[in-house]
Amino acid sequence: MFEMSGALTRAGATPRASGKGDAELTRQVLRGLAARPKRLSPTYLYDAHGSALFELICRQPEYYLTRTELAIMRCHGAEIAERIGSRALLLELGSGASLKTRILLDRLPDLAAYVPVDISRSSLLAAARAIRESYPRLEVLPVEADFTRPFALPEPHAEAARTIVYFPGSTIGNFDADPAVELLALARRLAGPRGALLIGIDLLKDRELLLRAYDDAAGVTAAFNLNILARLNRELGADFDPRGFRHAAPWNAAASRIEMNLVSLVSQSVNLAGERIDFEAGEVIVTEHCHKYTQESFAALAGRAGWTPRGSWSDERGYFSVQYLEAHG
Repeated sequence: MFEMSGALTRAGATPRASGKGDAELTRQVLRGLAARPKRLSPTYLYDAHGSALFELICRQPEYYLTRTELAIMRCHGAEIAERIGSRALLLELGSGASLKTRILLDRLPDLAAYVPVDISRSSLLAAARAIRESYPRLEVLPVEADFTRPFALPEPHAEAARTIVYFPGSTIGNFDADPAVELLALARRLAGPRGALLIGIDLLKDRELLLRAYDDAAGVTAAFNLNILARLNRELGADFDPRGFRHAAPWNAAASRIEMNLVSLVSQSVNLAGERIDFEAGEVIVTEHCHKYTQESFAALAGRAGWTPRGSWSDERGYFSVQYLEAHG
């Protein structure tokens, strides 16, 4: 799942609002449902109800990601801030509510500026306003953008010594290898030749623990996943019957990832924008991939995008890691 930090992240993805007249969204959904296997973008999981369900997921005992990353940041925040150094520009991708960021801001009193980037204008402006109120000396320059595509950086009033791209929440794990490299390469360009990347990654661990994290006993993750069908019904006029699908989150050991799926319980047809979409019994809609890394596998992935690991911090159990990387070459 998106360990939600902001736009396009399980812990922070908030796609733009869309109505029935949004032809581009309709085309994207139809294209995904015509693929093999059928797919829906995980960004569609995060309407208002989906976001509320995700907040509830984060409080489930099985879902370790959010609280583990927060604990790492609290424990090692001073050391991480020392690595970042003085007068940096802190650029956060998918900022959401910027909760983890405050741990850094408390330890970086001389930042040149803070630039939160999020696709949801309302969430972005609300979070930026709250940060300004809490840190009145800090220049906050919010950017409304899809961070998976190039965007322009604002110029702070104070000259920045370097740019630090902050990407918390294990969001990178929701991208397959080649798209992940593309995103890390974009972060490399944003950081510039003297810049650095601070990123959260979920580590490979016991299969049963992972399965429980993505299929909690209370059924919250199942409701979260199935809510995507209700959203398509409401916003695009589809006629999915959510009772005809079930949530599944199997572990794919070869790809080192959890695969969030919706499984059709029966042979059925769904109508969307005048198109008929047929499902066989047992056929899946892929809604999200959640990759898990070793230190070595993530270093290799980041290296393809021009990053060199310079530090990492983890919890005692080795569940999660916060990585600090610098541009090479």
